[in-house]
Order: sequence, then C-alpha cells, then structure tokens
Amino acid sequence: MPVPHIDLGSELPGLPALLAYRPETAGPLRALAEALLRGPGLLSTGERELIAAYVSELNACGFCAGSHGACAAELLGDDSVLGQVTADLDAAPVTPRLRALLRLAEAVQRGGTAVTPELVADAKTAGAADQEIHDAILIAAAFCMYNRYVDGLATTAPADPGVYAMMARGLATGGYA
Repeated sequence: MPVPHIDLGSELPGLPALLAYRPETAGPLRALAEALLRGPGLLSTGERELIAAYVSELNACGFCAGSHGACAAELLGDDSVLGQVTADLDAAPVTPRLRALLRLAEAVQRGGTAVTPELVADAKTAGAADQEIHDAILIAAAFCMYNRYVDGLATTAPADPGVYAMMARGLATGGYA
C-alpha cells in the first residue's frame, strides 16, 4: 500500500485523514461538501453523489470514486450505475437530463473552458434547469479539487468495497457536516 507523502498522524484513509490532519480547513471543506451534496437544490442527493463519483472516476481518484460511488449506489438503489456510466454514458440507465449533466461534469473535469454553449444547450433541451446546470458544474469543479487534494498527498484508499459501503451508509443518513 502506498505511503502518504507526509505524516498525517492517522491511519484513516483518503479525505478523512486530511480533515483530521488540518482541523482548521476541515470545517470549510465539510461545509462545502454538505452544501453541494446535501443542501437545497433540484438535483437529488443520489444524482449529486453520482456526479461527484463520476468526476472522481475520470480523475482516477480511487478513494473519492469508491466512497461517492458507494454513496450514489446507496441513494439510487443501484450498485452498478457508476460502472455503467463510466463504461458507456450513452447506454447507462440514467435519464437524458442526468446524462447531459454528466456530460457537463465530464467537460469540467477536462477544464472549465471545455464547457461549451452546445453542452449547456443540450442540458437545457434534455430538461435541466439553470440551477441544475450550475450545481452540476460546481460539484464537478469541487470534486476536481477534492480529488487532487486526496491524491496529491498520496492518501491511502481501502481496497475492500465493503469499507466504502459502510461509509456510504453513514454519509447517506448523516451527510458531511
């Protein structure tokens, strides 16, 4: 198992290790995740988690993809949705609206300027409201940051999917605050 680049003083994996290491930054990071993934909005919590997990998959961030993928599965009631979205977004069992929002998230992951007027128009045509477009783009941007934070310090990621499922149950009911 890789060793974090710095001594985090904890055996915790991923983001929890970083939050424990720097409590003064933990509060704002938790609050941001809570606002994005659990706060008021038009997207369901499962859809938000799926966007976070998809961006994390695209960024190859194992910890975030595992934890948010498990949370999306818990909230959406489908253990295979993230794998299907990642393997073939066009064939994945999601609504056209969510597919268009995931395409926006994919563009954000490549870079902010990859979000084109055509992608936004496609999302609107598929039924996405302006707030949903805003939130999908902000979730994608924030998860690029979280992914780079987790992987930039080489935090550990559990290999056992059961660990992520256990974490997901807590996040699904308790949130991030």
